[in-house]
Amino acid sequence: MSISTGGSRRSAPKKSTTAAGGANANGKNRAQANGKNRTPAAGASTAKANGAATDSSEDSVTSAAEKNSTETSSTEKSATATKAPVKSTSTAAKSTSTPAKSTATTKTASSAKTASAKTATATKPKVQSALVGGGKRGSALTAGKGGGRRPVTPVRVAEPRNWGPILLFTATGLVALAIIGVSLVPVIQQWQKGTWREQVAAIPGLINYLDPDSPSYDASVTSGIHQAGDLTYPMTPPVGGPHNGYWQNCMGDVYTAEIAEEHAVHSLEHGAVWITYRPDLPQDQIDKLARRVEGREFMLMSPYPNQDAPISLQAWGYQLKVDNADDSRIDDFISALRLNASQEEGASCSGGITEATKVPLDFGEGMS
Repeated sequence: MSISTGGSRRSAPKKSTTAAGGANANGKNRAQANGKNRTPAAGASTAKANGAATDSSEDSVTSAAEKNSTETSSTEKSATATKAPVKSTSTAAKSTSTPAKSTATTKTASSAKTASAKTATATKPKVQSALVGGGKRGSALTAGKGGGRRPVTPVRVAEPRNWGPILLFTATGLVALAIIGVSLVPVIQQWQKGTWREQVAAIPGLINYLDPDSPSYDASVTSGIHQAGDLTYPMTPPVGGPHNGYWQNCMGDVYTAEIAEEHAVHSLEHGAVWITYRPDLPQDQIDKLARRVEGREFMLMSPYPNQDAPISLQAWGYQLKVDNADDSRIDDFISALRLNASQEEGASCSGGITEATKVPLDFGEGMS
């Protein structure tokens, strides 16, 4: 008798099953081995008994494992390979020993199948509990009350704020507000002072030649006709009346010598303020006056001999005389009357006479 336990396996030719049906290879081997030493009936009984026992074991494994066909199939193949049919020899001793070995092999296969069935039986309820969510204890997937892992609440991590852009935006906004505030201050102050006429009325010592109710009223001041040659005015320096056709340039010009009155009055008609001073005024006082004029449109300045006050300010129809360049009324006069006292709104102060001459330049009717 030769038994193959490893290496290349030879598949035994299949023979017809016994009358019991469904008998495995072990049953067939027993029938062949015992057929020569025992009667056919005894051999068939033994094969049937062993086959029935094997079928019972297989049924219990299949029922316990519930469709675990993969493990059962592999186990049966291993058992079948181990229980390869043994060719009987002519001696009775060899035929007698074969059933014993086959029986031992069958027990080993049956034990393996039983252990596999127990493992499958013990594992399957846990899998079903996890998938179905049954049972009082709950499961890991459904997180029941009695057990399982509870879901972890996500923790929000607060990101630090980028203070750079915030501070930059805040600083920019503050600077913008400061600029707007500074620009609005003069407007608010001007609004609080009232109209320019109200401001003029509030300046102490100011002379108004245009108001008929004023003791200084002079009707000649209201005339704005152009006349050539030398002209005579009722007040010194003059504040209005007939004048030359060309105006004195009044774009913040500071003249160090006398200029023709006839040209200066024409500048007043365009809305300029003309500051005059006596030649004996100290230089520091002259410099303070010049700083109010230089580079400022609709302003001009020149010396005027023989005036009755050290400093005199003229606008069309208005006059203010002071003794000192630090007098605050000078700034009030300029603020209230520059451009506002204009008799020709929109007229220019550029393009006029730039020469410092006491005698008017007679160009006929001249400019308007």
